[in-house]
Amino acid sequence: MEVVGFGSDDIENTLARMSDGDLDGLAFGAIQLDPSGKILTYNKAEGEITGRQPEEVIGKNFFTDVAPCTDSDEFHGRFRKGVESGDLNTMFEYTFDYQMKPTKVKVHMKKALVGNSYWIFVKRL
Repeated sequence: MEVVGFGSDDIENTLARMSDGDLDGLAFGAIQLDPSGKILTYNKAEGEITGRQPEEVIGKNFFTDVAPCTDSDEFHGRFRKGVESGDLNTMFEYTFDYQMKPTKVKVHMKKALVGNSYWIFVKRL
C-alpha cells in the first residue's frame, strides 16, 4: 500500500491512481466534490471522523446537506473562490460541529488533476 502524506504538494497525483478501496485505506478523510459541492467520493476515514456512512452522503451537497457548519466564508467561501479561479489549493484549521462532538481538524482543499472536481482532505488534530 502506498503511503500518502496529508498536505503533500503532489497528493492529487497519488490519488488519481487510487481505487475507491485504496481511498478507504487512507489515514485521513478524503472527499471529492463537483464544482457545485455535490459529493462524488467520501472515504471511510471521513465517515469515521463525522459519524456518517459514505453511501448515505454520496450525491448530496457537502456544504448544505452534509456539513452545514462548513457553509461559511471561511470554508465554503474558500472553496468557491478556488473553483472560480480554477486554482484551488489551500490549507487551514477548522472545527466540525454539525450533529457531532466539536472536532478540530486540518483541512486541505485542492483541485483534482483530471476532470472538473475538487478534493477536500481532513485530518483530526
